[in-house]
Amino acid sequence: MSACCTTSGMPPQPYDPSRRINADDKRLLNCRQVDVNQLMPLKYHWAWEHYLNGCNNNWLPSEVPMQRDIELWKSDALSDAERLVIMRNLGFFSTGESLVGNNIVLAIFKHITNPEARQYLLRQAYEEAVHTHTFHYIVESLSLDEREVFNMYHEVASIEGKDRFVMQLTEDVMREDFSTDTVEGIQQFIKNLVGFYVIMEGIFFYSGFVMILSFHRQNRMTGIGEQFQYILRDETIHLNFGIDLINTIKEENPGVWTPQLQQEIYDLIKQAVDYEVLYAGDCLPRGILGLNAGLFREYVEHIADRRMERIGLKAVYGSRNPFPWMSETIDLMKEKNFFETRVTEYQTAASLEW
Repeated sequence: MSACCTTSGMPPQPYDPSRRINADDKRLLNCRQVDVNQLMPLKYHWAWEHYLNGCNNNWLPSEVPMQRDIELWKSDALSDAERLVIMRNLGFFSTGESLVGNNIVLAIFKHITNPEARQYLLRQAYEEAVHTHTFHYIVESLSLDEREVFNMYHEVASIEGKDRFVMQLTEDVMREDFSTDTVEGIQQFIKNLVGFYVIMEGIFFYSGFVMILSFHRQNRMTGIGEQFQYILRDETIHLNFGIDLINTIKEENPGVWTPQLQQEIYDLIKQAVDYEVLYAGDCLPRGILGLNAGLFREYVEHIADRRMERIGLKAVYGSRNPFPWMSETIDLMKEKNFFETRVTEYQTAASLEW
């Protein structure tokens, strides 16, 4: 074959600078005139920033020592109520992270037509896999019954309810004939994004963060606590990306953000708050660690208000934050770096043993 020919036998097309992509032509949905494989020039710099922030937070659960947790778990120092909190949260998170990852790969990615947003989604899907790996690592380290933990979403009603609630928002988007070519299709897609970014990652995960990090604040179960800190850091970026994604789709498709859609989202978030309060009651039938189910209603309502405000809805609950220390933990602009205490020797490509 001649060097000037393509593998198909056809000569290359003449060079035409006018065919280069313009950033202004990019769109998050239904952009068929721009090659989705061409990352540059960027249009959505926020998507690229979230990707870079995710890369800066790279970690693996196996880097976290678990010996102190193992010793504490095998001792008599943890009450049955404390063990229940840990087990229920492992049960919810172990499946919840998989649901989010599957939704990215099977429902969201194929409908997003922008390469920088897709670049972040690839990064997020990897992080969801790392989070699922984390719960396997914890279960293995503590010699827990892996079938009990990973099947808990079928056995505990409040966990099953939360998972089923968000899965219903994926069903329509995963249909073979689903598209975002219509206003109704984009509205359904937005509800999926709200369900997984605002509700699952922005509300459902946060009660668990409070419970597990309450142990960590008392210098107990520190290995699990450190891993939950890393997950919280990742989830904060996931939430911020999802909110930017939702708000930009709204801007690019002004006819979709109707009063009816807004009411449907209010209703979804209110249902989610009720599910989360039931879950807190299942985890904390008795108060421990200065926590009780009543405090979690206030907390869940508080963070639900914050999430609604960030996507352009009015707060409806007006509840206070009973865990102000969580705001400090979540704040990514703090000087504290969760990763500065890690001592990890990474092998270079030249030193790897194959």
